[in-house]
Amino acid sequence: MKSMNNFPENFTWGSATSSYQIEGAADEAGKGPSIWDAFCTVPGRVAKGDRGDRACDHYHLMREDVSLMKAMGLKAYRFSIAWPRIMPSGKGQVNTEGLQFYDDLINELLDQGIEPWVTLYHWDLPLALQMEEDGWLNAEIADYFEAYARICFARFGDRVKHWITLNEPWVVAILGYGLGTFAPGRTSKSEPYLVGHNLLRAHAQAVRCYREEFQAQQKGVIGITNNCDWREPLTDKKEDVVAAERALEFFLAWFADPIYLGQYPKSMVDRLGDRLPQFTEEERDLLLGSSDFFGLNHYTTLFAADAQGNLQVGSVYGNGGLSEDQDVNLSTDPNWKKTAMGWAVVPWGCQKLLTWISDRYDAPDIYITENGCAYADAPVEGKVQDDERIAYYEGYLNACHDAISNGIKLKGYFAWSLMDNFEWASGYAKRFGLHYVDFDTLERIPKASANWYKKVIEANRVKHK
Repeated sequence: MKSMNNFPENFTWGSATSSYQIEGAADEAGKGPSIWDAFCTVPGRVAKGDRGDRACDHYHLMREDVSLMKAMGLKAYRFSIAWPRIMPSGKGQVNTEGLQFYDDLINELLDQGIEPWVTLYHWDLPLALQMEEDGWLNAEIADYFEAYARICFARFGDRVKHWITLNEPWVVAILGYGLGTFAPGRTSKSEPYLVGHNLLRAHAQAVRCYREEFQAQQKGVIGITNNCDWREPLTDKKEDVVAAERALEFFLAWFADPIYLGQYPKSMVDRLGDRLPQFTEEERDLLLGSSDFFGLNHYTTLFAADAQGNLQVGSVYGNGGLSEDQDVNLSTDPNWKKTAMGWAVVPWGCQKLLTWISDRYDAPDIYITENGCAYADAPVEGKVQDDERIAYYEGYLNACHDAISNGIKLKGYFAWSLMDNFEWASGYAKRFGLHYVDFDTLERIPKASANWYKKVIEANRVKHK
């Protein structure tokens, strides 16, 4: 019989989604278009020409979806607010129907005993801000974001006690403005660093707004969620060890160092020169300490080796930045199991990353705000037996438990995702959900993993592997 790994009391067990991936109702109830609404119409950008117009139709099926969360025993639910549903043009006019939808969702969650965790920005920028204001390239966007955040704090903050400003700013900067694989689909060697800079400024201003105007009364916490995959040195050679560290700095430390250490990583400063903007003293002060917890999205691990100017084709995606700026080659072990995304299943990488974060940033409270996997799920006689996903979660939760046992202050875990949804440039082909969604009928079917996760939550423990 396998022994059990118990998690701490009051550990937060949750699941996560984002607005554009599940809501649908793209042009209903006063919502304005987002950059993803536009991006999806460009031929060749999204697999099979899929669009998020309807997605899972969560906008109309919200109460049914909350009942799924209740049935699964979730303690918390992380979702994002669609900026263009609140402010159709990104600034100025406020859409009362949009506010009402999130009011209803928050109230329904609380009625079912589920804590709402709200992300203010999960990539669906109001299209008007992109077309008229140059989106995240414009320094003024920090002011627009702060104004939007203030509306959300004022409206929902009496009930929402956990706020996340931005989801994965790395993705916005690199995939949106560097590689062009995500909206708005721009390609540049310099724009990602300006975008990253403005994202950090926007985060800092929103946090200042919350802390100065709302936190004392509302008594919530606020932070940011960054994504990072572990980088394991390919060999024990000094060059590869340094390359792995550099890859982590260009990925995670790019956004975490200014918040926890007050400056960009030296490796980035040295390598990027004037392509990396500088913070003013006031901005630096605003950023330092501007997260009450460390939000982490983590999925996989890659080996890192010093490229010595010989970059390998294909090592770009997920590299944490532009390959040539890092001079790092990435690879996987052919023996590692892979998900449908082609991402390796490497639970020990999760523990190593949690340790790296804790060591570098003076042991902050950490929440894994996303972790999960895509597989080619299909119902058989009305059931989905996703054993590979259960094995994935079991492996990674054991790694989380090991990290906690070693003193890492991991306080919660959010499985990605509550249900199959619109997986960005991959469209509907990649299924990450604990619930299967038939995108023709919109039927939701709990997968075996949903029932497994329910038992984990109930017991507050996972089988030791």
